[in-house]
Amino acid sequence: MNFWDHHKAITCYYELLMSSVCQKYQLRQMEYDILMFLYHNPQYHTAADIVRVRNSTKSHVSTSLKVLEERGLIEKKVADGNKKHIDVYLSASAQPIIAEGLEAQRQFARDMFQGLSEPQIAACKQAFQKICDNAEECLKIKGMTHHES
Repeated sequence: MNFWDHHKAITCYYELLMSSVCQKYQLRQMEYDILMFLYHNPQYHTAADIVRVRNSTKSHVSTSLKVLEERGLIEKKVADGNKKHIDVYLSASAQPIIAEGLEAQRQFARDMFQGLSEPQIAACKQAFQKICDNAEECLKIKGMTHHES
């Protein structure tokens, strides 16, 4: 077996850990992912940013943002002078979800890197980043994005 056969196990374990947070707060995975994305990436704060950076579909992001806004977990602010530019921010009521999500992510990292030295962890991260960059470049060459494949 090689990485390509096992990468789904990594994703499944991540989703298993995150599902406890999703269940507790009655969130769909996409809604949770958007909250955590907004927390980890404050420089990206529009629906278009989320679609582009996360390679998500516009309709899924739009639906999830609507649910999150209705539940008071995000706030939308229209930019001055441009009604089409809407910034999205986490609200204070999202903080307990973020805190539990961060702990679940830390647990995932501890479990995945168990038994590896700091240099091995650094090498893993560097190699994985290069693999991801290569995949993105190949998709660009083919004229596709991640969510279209």
